[in-house]
Amino acid sequence: MADAASRLKSLLEQLLGAELPLRIRAWDGSQAGPPDAPALFLRNRRAVRRLLWKPGELGLARAWVAGDLEIEGDFYGALGLLSGAVWEREDSRTTLQLLRDPQIRSAVAGLVRLAGLPLPPAPPPEEIRRTRGHLHTRRTDKRAISHHYDVGNDFYEIVLGPSMVYSCAYWPGPDATLEEAQHDKLDLVCRKLALQEGQRLLDVGCGWGSMAIHAAREYGVHVVGITLSQEQAAYARKRVADEGLTDRVEIRVQDYRDVADGPYDAISSIGMAEHVGAEKYLEYAQDLYRLLTPGGRLLNHQISRRPVQDESSYELDGFIDSYVFPDGELAPVGTTVTQLERAGFEVRDVESLREHYALTLREWVANLEAGWERGVRLTSPGRARVWRLYMAACALGFERNQLGVNQVLAVRTPDSGAAGMPWRARVWK
Repeated sequence: MADAASRLKSLLEQLLGAELPLRIRAWDGSQAGPPDAPALFLRNRRAVRRLLWKPGELGLARAWVAGDLEIEGDFYGALGLLSGAVWEREDSRTTLQLLRDPQIRSAVAGLVRLAGLPLPPAPPPEEIRRTRGHLHTRRTDKRAISHHYDVGNDFYEIVLGPSMVYSCAYWPGPDATLEEAQHDKLDLVCRKLALQEGQRLLDVGCGWGSMAIHAAREYGVHVVGITLSQEQAAYARKRVADEGLTDRVEIRVQDYRDVADGPYDAISSIGMAEHVGAEKYLEYAQDLYRLLTPGGRLLNHQISRRPVQDESSYELDGFIDSYVFPDGELAPVGTTVTQLERAGFEVRDVESLREHYALTLREWVANLEAGWERGVRLTSPGRARVWRLYMAACALGFERNQLGVNQVLAVRTPDSGAAGMPWRARVWK
């Protein structure tokens, strides 16, 4: 069909009921839309079939991951425009109700004619199969963690840089380096936990060992770091040995539910609780409470989402759940605080680092783009595309206050009530 771009633009605007703010470039070389806007380049008809089969976010993501769809021009700008046109649109109608709308039916029929057959295209191989049955068993959690973290340590070195810290940095200002900001984040956690030489620290979800190494080297504590990723554990153990800290740091491949050698003086959980799940969160909090000595502190660093009016209707993000963090779940920060308190903790401080995570993610995207060819060789074109899309989209989510990240400092307060907290823990300008 000649001038496929104009036809696509018209049909998509018919579906959306609004003007499409991006330029469309189609497989036949045609273009339509604002000339100065970022462009969606649909390389082939299969891209349209993906959008038809999974309208909205997951179809777009599949087309992007498979290489059927490209973004030309400002990547963040294009994602922002797509978010407003697709992801942030509010329409409470079901698919059946939508298809009863003559305008919608006409647009879908036009897209089917344009896309051709067959339907549906197979999902790109990077997509993980959904878990059947109960979520967050030891087996399913290990599988989900392996999907995300056993991508290859060399690939993570490209994205994360020398710090090998995979969580929000703590920026003194936008001109600092990523490594400086990650150092400051690790030190912030140690100071909030009031670590002292000779104490025992449990680092839940220890990643590649950065927190464990920092706490042992700078504060003289003895650390047990646990992870479900075999690749992370091997990498972390080598780093510990290279630092000469094997007498102070032990790295285990272990589920947090199986740790039985408490009490610990402090616990850090940095970017791990997102994997726990709503159904298991109270158990997670109770397990950490049990492992702390009276007066011990927990620093829980966790991504949050905005609350919705009907929490029972909340659904996991389709792209993130299928390609990035299988079975991951986000909760509003108030829910997290409530669950920690139900487990017995006294919550003493909540600090939002939302803007810090947006800047961190942009730095990771820049690292991946700079090392793109090597990243593709180490994984696959599809997996590298997953990471670029997920990190850039999340950066926008934090910038727009659709996502948050919070450090919650909680104490297993002794029966005496003496929590051991400073009178003025924060300094405000």
